[in-house]
Amino acid sequence: MKRNIFVWLLIIGVGLMMSGCKKATQVKGVELSVTFSEPTLSDNLITDVEYTWKTTDDFVKFDKDYSIFVHFWHKTNNILTDDYVPDPPTTKWLKGKEYRLKRRIYIPAFIDEFDPQFKGEETLRLSVGFYNPYDRTGQSEKEVLSKKLKVVPPPLDTPEVIYESGWNDQETEPSSVLKQWRWTTKEAKCVIDNPKRDALLVIKGGVNLLAIKDQKITLKINDLTLDEFVMTRELFEKSYDVKKEQLGDKNEFSLTIAVDKPWVPAKVIPNSKDERELGIQVSLIYFR
Repeated sequence: MKRNIFVWLLIIGVGLMMSGCKKATQVKGVELSVTFSEPTLSDNLITDVEYTWKTTDDFVKFDKDYSIFVHFWHKTNNILTDDYVPDPPTTKWLKGKEYRLKRRIYIPAFIDEFDPQFKGEETLRLSVGFYNPYDRTGQSEKEVLSKKLKVVPPPLDTPEVIYESGWNDQETEPSSVLKQWRWTTKEAKCVIDNPKRDALLVIKGGVNLLAIKDQKITLKINDLTLDEFVMTRELFEKSYDVKKEQLGDKNEFSLTIAVDKPWVPAKVIPNSKDERELGIQVSLIYFR
């Protein structure tokens, strides 16, 4: 009886494993390699990724223009999507050609170093392939590459960003483009560890153009202006190669984000009871 139960459980286990594994759809004559600019991947990391598509002699010409899906999976969670439209379009692809594209991605913080099960690294599954953006059935996906990536925590000397003053509470909306953000007030300040070296600063966010137009945003490192720009689109991403001389000699430096025209939703949006002073939405401040 015990043996029968064991066999029955084994059959169920194998069945579950088979049902959980989606077989990749083969795309004849198409090969893909993916490389990253960072030799070691960590979470909370901005890195360049290069997609190199190759068509071989047995390539069969596409009859429609496909988009590319790029999904990074941690267990059952899709933590990063980098879908894009190839250029040239897939109907223009020819035999024996190579098509390269380099993009910048942000691997969000997802590793829990305090988890008793954590063994020093995590695994992401990278899934890349073609799909028809006009197909709503989900059946048009053709996976070309499935690859496991080892991801470790950031180095111990990674600067910490502290939201010091002028910030509203964090908000989350999974269906929005930004996913999560903090509204600034007229002037918001962060305190950041000074790494005493050159570093990359990236700021991503958005504004409400229906509520306020032609906002001027000023970015300062300590007391020196880093940039000024007027928002003409709802979303923005700014990237700066910051020199160590700009950071000063102290162990910390300040990053200030100021707007010339803050606004109050209750005074602008009908039926709103939100009395907060708002500047811009900031979804990411990256300094590393």
